[in-house]
Amino acid sequence: MVSSEYERRIAARFGTFDQDGNGYIDREDFNVAAKSLLAEFGTAARSDKGQALYAGAEAFWQGMAGIADRDGDQRITREEFVTGAVKRLRANPDRFAEIARPFLHAALVVADADGDGAVTVADTVRVLRVLGVPEGVAEAVAAGIDADGDGKVGEAEIVPAFARYFTVPE
Repeated sequence: MVSSEYERRIAARFGTFDQDGNGYIDREDFNVAAKSLLAEFGTAARSDKGQALYAGAEAFWQGMAGIADRDGDQRITREEFVTGAVKRLRANPDRFAEIARPFLHAALVVADADGDGAVTVADTVRVLRVLGVPEGVAEAVAAGIDADGDGKVGEAEIVPAFARYFTVPE
């Protein structure tokens, strides 16, 4: 049962992970996210970038399951997600960032058209949209991540911002 305003806001972010909308998060949701990102950026699944993204998705799934899958059924319910986020990650968003880092690093490499280690704000919006972040929110988040206003977003900016989005309800 979701009781506090904080928990309600975190619960609303559950859908971003539940890519297929079946009411729980599982390994397949992470694979769907990887496949969707590869399709969005025209990257082959069997390429080095594609394989790195799938490996990052698996690492992210394992980390999330370790934190939130309380009954060990290899599925995370909305309640498990909220409990995991609230009780285990709220006090330490950096832990969530480290769980997400391999996936986010690989996603940035896929989206980095010129190979300079950063992606445009527009491509950041594309990544966020593919991952299920609503369009208006994705645009605001991407613009906010680009704190220096140079039009580019790097791993050092996006990883902590991603963690804040999923662990801080504001």
